[in-house]
Formats: sequence, structure tokens, C-alpha cells
Amino acid sequence: METTPVPSAEGMHLTRLRDLRDFEVADGSPDVRGWAVRGADGKRFGDVYELIVERDALKVRYLDVELDAGLNINQHERHILVPIGAAALDDDGDNVFVPALTADSVLNYPPYQEISISRDYEEAMLRALSLPVPSRDSHSPFYEQPSYDEQHFYHNRRPAELPSSFRRRPDVNVPPRGELN
Repeated sequence: METTPVPSAEGMHLTRLRDLRDFEVADGSPDVRGWAVRGADGKRFGDVYELIVERDALKVRYLDVELDAGLNINQHERHILVPIGAAALDDDGDNVFVPALTADSVLNYPPYQEISISRDYEEAMLRALSLPVPSRDSHSPFYEQPSYDEQHFYHNRRPAELPSSFRRRPDVNVPPRGELN
């Protein structure tokens, strides 16, 4: 598997968690990779393949969802990204619910091909899910909108006081500031 960061219009701030060898899902946060992704009606669309994270903020920003082959989507377009706050965990089972994901919306969803995540791509995802797209003139940071609220995602499956959803592995020495891996 390729291990390059996911570029964006604002620099290399997003990456796959698996590419950050010194980091792991934090204790108390469920590792949702492999969990079923379902729409509001419970229909299964695929599985969480990977977590797309912002390392500096220690936050998950997107779920990389591998869509089921039965959806008859081109095999090269079977991955989509879902903003973390647009999804929620099942209270009991290992399911991720995306209420805005429907049979129609998934067919019009921009595919994710692990090449880059531009602001245009992020806005296209929000539009495909009928979620608000913040103005580019806005003074508030892009990820401080409800679509990226981790607490909405984790709800009752993680203690609210946890500062982040992933962390540096405890057995890894921390390099001096400015030399992070």
C-alpha cells in the first residue's frame, strides 16, 4: 500500500492514520475501521476503510468509506470520504450511520482516489450530502462547522473529556518541536 500524505489546497495537513506510524487510535475511542456504513434507513453502503486525520489538531476529519461492489460503481471510484460530523456511531453495534447517504446521493458523490483533497473536493462532498458549505470568506476555520464535529460522531461511544481521537503511541520518543514525523 502507498504511504504518501493526502495533499490539500492548504498544504499537507491531512493524512491517513495508517501512514502515521507513530500514532494510534486513542484509548477510549473506538477504532471504526472495518465497521459497516449505513444510511438513515439502515441500508448498508460499505465499510470504513481508513481514517483521514489532521495530525496537528489530533482530530479525525473524514472516514474513507469503501463502497460495496453491489452498488455497481466503477471499481476505481468505490471510495468516498464522509466528514466525521456527518456520521454517527450506533449506540450498541459496530455500525456507522450517515443519515444523508442515500441510494441517489451515493451515485452522485465525488469519488476519493487518494490523490488529493482540495477545498473544491471538500465542498463537493458537503453538497452531495446536502450539508452547508461555509463561505470561503468566512473568518472561522473550515473544520469548525457541525459537519466536522467529532463529538457528534462518537456521542455515547467515547468519553466527552477525551482531548483527541488519536494519539502518539506511548512507546515512541517525541522529537523536538518542528521535527514531527
